[in-house]
Amino acid sequence: MSTGPHPTAGALRHVLGHLLTPLLMCLGMGLAYLGAFHAPQPHDLRVDVVGSGPAAQVLAQTLQDKGAGALDVRTVPDRATAATALRQQDSYGAYIPGDHPELLVASASSDTSAMAVEKVFTTVAAGQDSPLKVTDLAPTASGDPTGQGVFFLLVAVSIGAYASVAVIGAAGAALPMRIRALLAAGTSLVVSLIGTLFAGPVFHLVDHGLAGVWALSWLYAAGILLIGVGLHTYLRRWTTLGVMVLFVMLNFTSSGGIYRPELQPGFFGSLHAFWNGAGLVEGIRGHVYFDGHGLGGDVLVLALWFLAGVLLVTLAGRSEARRNAVAAAVAPSTAASSTAASSTAASSTAAARAGEKRAEDEDEEEMEEAVAV
Repeated sequence: MSTGPHPTAGALRHVLGHLLTPLLMCLGMGLAYLGAFHAPQPHDLRVDVVGSGPAAQVLAQTLQDKGAGALDVRTVPDRATAATALRQQDSYGAYIPGDHPELLVASASSDTSAMAVEKVFTTVAAGQDSPLKVTDLAPTASGDPTGQGVFFLLVAVSIGAYASVAVIGAAGAALPMRIRALLAAGTSLVVSLIGTLFAGPVFHLVDHGLAGVWALSWLYAAGILLIGVGLHTYLRRWTTLGVMVLFVMLNFTSSGGIYRPELQPGFFGSLHAFWNGAGLVEGIRGHVYFDGHGLGGDVLVLALWFLAGVLLVTLAGRSEARRNAVAAAVAPSTAASSTAASSTAASSTAAARAGEKRAEDEDEEEMEEAVAV
């Protein structure tokens, strides 16, 4: 009569153990996406009132007071000053009062912010019984009427990058770290080229500046891949969850591709200042629509994430080298003891094969999880 563990119980424990990852993904995605997007409300949204007289000052102060923190209202002397601020993304709307009021916006900076500003000043103009003329100083390309195509480009490039992490880290685990790093760099090149094709010839999300879009996309994808490959040395089968937290849950929600920080809770708005997804989205916007204004800061953000990946890969390579050295030192004594009896050798071989099978199964499960996500 068998006294060993029942196979059904072992299979059940195995399934329950692996259910933890998707359940944590569900929890994390819900907290991130609903926390960031479920109730967008403006706070400190910068707008201008054009004019230097008492009427402009009173209107600006009234809007500031009624907004109760939703708006950050200032006055500027003329239309040209207001237009410059919009083109430099220092404001998100400029209201020119008068018998024929006009609102200046730059929808390429953020269509949702432009709509929020338009809603405010449509009400102001209606109170004066005047129709509001809206002038868009920085419209988006014809293939991206909502201005959110850059966000979905971010999604495509991100998925290509972080899904490749599991393949390189798991299937290529036997390869030296320098080879895996080269594979990461090459994969990021392919992913960025695919993204550039989507942005230009396929969907016309941008109508010029494709070389810059490619360069930013490559730097972004390379950072994700290098960080992921480096993390795999330490996290193993938890790498997929780790890169999802970094490059989906926190990344997409803080990128500003749907709502800018001025319409989001403070936590996600603070991440926007230094997270890599925001660097890509804002970098492409600045490069394509705003004559490169602010582009240097966005490139710096992406470069720092790339350098973090290089550092992590370097540290992971050294950690693996130390592990291999320890294993090599232990191997002779293990081999000597294994020759004590043929039965012991046979059982050791079987155990080793079982261990290899478990490792292969874990690698396959990890890749399946990444691809399924």
